[in-house]
Amino acid sequence: MNTLYNRDLISIDDLTKDEIESILVQAAEFEQRLARGERHSVAQLLRDYLLATIFYEPSTRTRLSFESAMNRLGGRVLSVAEAKTSSSAAKGETIYDTGRMLESYADVLVQRHPASGSARALADAAAVPVINAGDGTGEHPSQALLDLYTIQREGAAGSPGASRGGLRPLDGLHVAMVGDLKNGRTVHSLSRALSHWKVEFSFVAPPELAMPQDIVDFVRERGATVNQATDMVPAFKTADVAYITRIQQERFATPEDYMKYKGVYVITAQVLKDAKPGIAIMHPLPRVDEISTDVDTLANAAYFRQARNGVFIRMALLAMILGAV
Repeated sequence: MNTLYNRDLISIDDLTKDEIESILVQAAEFEQRLARGERHSVAQLLRDYLLATIFYEPSTRTRLSFESAMNRLGGRVLSVAEAKTSSSAAKGETIYDTGRMLESYADVLVQRHPASGSARALADAAAVPVINAGDGTGEHPSQALLDLYTIQREGAAGSPGASRGGLRPLDGLHVAMVGDLKNGRTVHSLSRALSHWKVEFSFVAPPELAMPQDIVDFVRERGATVNQATDMVPAFKTADVAYITRIQQERFATPEDYMKYKGVYVITAQVLKDAKPGIAIMHPLPRVDEISTDVDTLANAAYFRQARNGVFIRMALLAMILGAV
């Protein structure tokens, strides 16, 4: 049974473990159907529906993958990029008024905004479902779902296609998260999502950019093992997944504050020589200098496959929320 019909997705905590698993299974089905050439039948699912994407912050992967997903399902897209300057927000329009207006134009809304809590504010106003595409340093639930899907698809050995016949169980994983964990909404949502399974976390960051304590406490209460460190190399020796994040310049008060941490962690092919064989290297992108291009040719460099997986996950979300599957 599809329990996502007509629902908002603001936080990964809005979903139960069973609902997360159903989304992952549906994403796999869409991936397989497209691979089999069933584009025409897939494109009938949402042909009478409209998606509005409202992005107050820059985005490439999230906005385009949502729009690609809607188009592949046969729907249409209304898009406002750089909404802070190119929409009525520049004239002082509130999120509430934006929500009340957009509910007349589209069947589902996807918003990215620099303020934590902004997605919930839009959902409270709009009568149509809202998907949070990132609210400041808060959450990014659809990214967490595509990250879970990628971890499963990479397989036990971390090699591409290793789990091609199905989805890898998530129990027993050791996931190392590295970089700006304080401001990284992707790692916040992914940590909360993974806490449904028996996992071990290594949170690697400078003390000033450490994972927020409320998230550490949350996953520990769920039974996860948590290691906190500043050195990534020891964690990589036993981790199944290395999830790298950039140091987020836009979250710092001054350029000088950012420069204190720029380049603090750089993943190279040489660094990975001592890592667990097959460790999956993931990154939500865009990268700056934290993953060297010499990693790109490694079989376990998963970040571009990770970006591709966003289309299948977002197809699943849109189809389920709009009741097409």
